Amino acid sequence: MQTDFGAQKPQQILNWRHKAYRAYRDNLFWKNYQGSNGSGIVERVTEITKNDRGTTGAMLRLIADLPTGGIIGDNQVLGRGQRLQTYWQQINIDQISNSVENKGRLDDQGSVDNFRAEARDKLGRVDAQTWDELHFLCASGISFGLNCDGSPRVPAPGQDDLSDLVFAADIKPPSANRHFNWTGTALEAGDTSVITASYKPAYGMIIDAMTEARSRRLPPIRVGGQDMYLFLVHPRTYGTLKKDDDFRTAIIQGLPRDPKNPVFTGATITLDGAIIATHNSVFNTKGAASGSKWGSGSAVDGTRSLLLGAQALGIADLEVPNMEEQSIDHNRRQSICIEHMGGLLKPQFYSVYDKSVEDFGVIAIDHAI
Repeated sequence: MQTDFGAQKPQQILNWRHKAYRAYRDNLFWKNYQGSNGSGIVERVTEITKNDRGTTGAMLRLIADLPTGGIIGDNQVLGRGQRLQTYWQQINIDQISNSVENKGRLDDQGSVDNFRAEARDKLGRVDAQTWDELHFLCASGISFGLNCDGSPRVPAPGQDDLSDLVFAADIKPPSANRHFNWTGTALEAGDTSVITASYKPAYGMIIDAMTEARSRRLPPIRVGGQDMYLFLVHPRTYGTLKKDDDFRTAIIQGLPRDPKNPVFTGATITLDGAIIATHNSVFNTKGAASGSKWGSGSAVDGTRSLLLGAQALGIADLEVPNMEEQSIDHNRRQSICIEHMGGLLKPQFYSVYDKSVEDFGVIAIDHAI
């Protein structure tokens, strides 16, 4: 796409702040939850490794829990040890590129903004926004063919369909024992076709979700020496929760009664071991046409809140995004391109508690919005 900088007024053009990678990192929502060796909600794989079968790639590794029991008294231990069961899953890798071009030398000289700096900032931002959306869709088990508001993802002119990414084929819907509906009063087995407008979020949803996470041994993250989970909800969900009397009572009574209380400041709330955060990219059906929503007649607007523990997602982040600059049209115009290589995976492993293959670190809760 061409960018006519001179056609815009100076006050309409954002001042550049960072180079592409800094802009990407500064704007990436999920960067705050990345970690390694099970320390983060998103396991960040930065190296190509080889698993125990000799396969080389960006490998996500998990050592399963041991069953309870042991050897009694002075009975022989030698030769009776349990084997640590190691699971490996490969994160497939692809590349996403974006580029911009200026209109020409004359136009660029007439502009108060430097094209190169502005392009780096804009490209870094769109790179972060794209990868953020892919994180949400991957964790939710939603096809890359949709936007996060449920509308079809229509590629802009000159761009490709994100459904063609290599790792798009690895998207899996929520597993049976990690997928629930909230009926307004209780959790039930997940099924978007039965959701009604009365399935509104309430304080009990948080309590029941945390109960499921703990009883099903969803791996927590450690924050300040405590086991915690991240509860991601749409801003509309959070707005409904704040109107719930039980939720407000829990926040007011459970946290300091001063201006620093999150109910007054709008800051992230920690409640019963759940870090409650909001984001507009939490999947919902507000943008979907009637007939493509949820519930009877596919006409009910809903959203998929996510309770996330350790290693809920894996990301292959093998290099700093690459920036390329090229002079074109006999050096009269500039083209700048950002190339970001990586991949995403929502790992599923065999659960010794559920006796089935389940999403390792994600519980999906569907409800009306």
